[in-house]
Amino acid sequence: MSIVIIKYNAGNIFSVEHAFKRFGVETIITDNKDLIRKADKVIFPGVGEASSTMRFLRQEGLDTLIPQLTQPVLGICLGMQLMCAHSEEGNADCLNIFDVDVKRFVPHTHADKIPHMGWNTITDVNSKLFDASLNNGYVYFVHSYYVPVCEHTAATTDYIHPFSAALHKDNFYAAQFHPEKSGKAGEQILTNFLSI
Repeated sequence: MSIVIIKYNAGNIFSVEHAFKRFGVETIITDNKDLIRKADKVIFPGVGEASSTMRFLRQEGLDTLIPQLTQPVLGICLGMQLMCAHSEEGNADCLNIFDVDVKRFVPHTHADKIPHMGWNTITDVNSKLFDASLNNGYVYFVHSYYVPVCEHTAATTDYIHPFSAALHKDNFYAAQFHPEKSGKAGEQILTNFLSI
């Protein structure tokens, strides 16, 4: 099985690679369009800023390639947000795989810290990324922007208000949290993705 991690100007690519290595799975980090198209599974990770990252994806032609992929694709953190229609971060038009906009967290009380950072639970899990044991499981988040609960929501987390912890539509899966930093739960999610 060939697993490609899309290489672009975003952080956390190597931490995703190391997460797969921990359970004996080799990946290819590349921006080569033919290798991405031919891969059995594609990971679209990301830590960074939406508008500058979308500019880079457009320059490289990855903005048209990624939505056309037909194999299972997993977006992580910024990768998930870029798979949405539009982001308030830099007023960026995104890949429009999921027809929902990315919003900025607005604190309601002094206790509401932005970014949402640390361990939180996922609930209402309903895609092949998850099994029942992961409902109410803890995963690791770092983000200042969120995807509202919508028709594509595959798991929910509550911080300030409920939001989409994961999305699913057709062959596209996405997680707002970092499975590569989420211990055993994260390993299970990545393993489940490989079995799709």
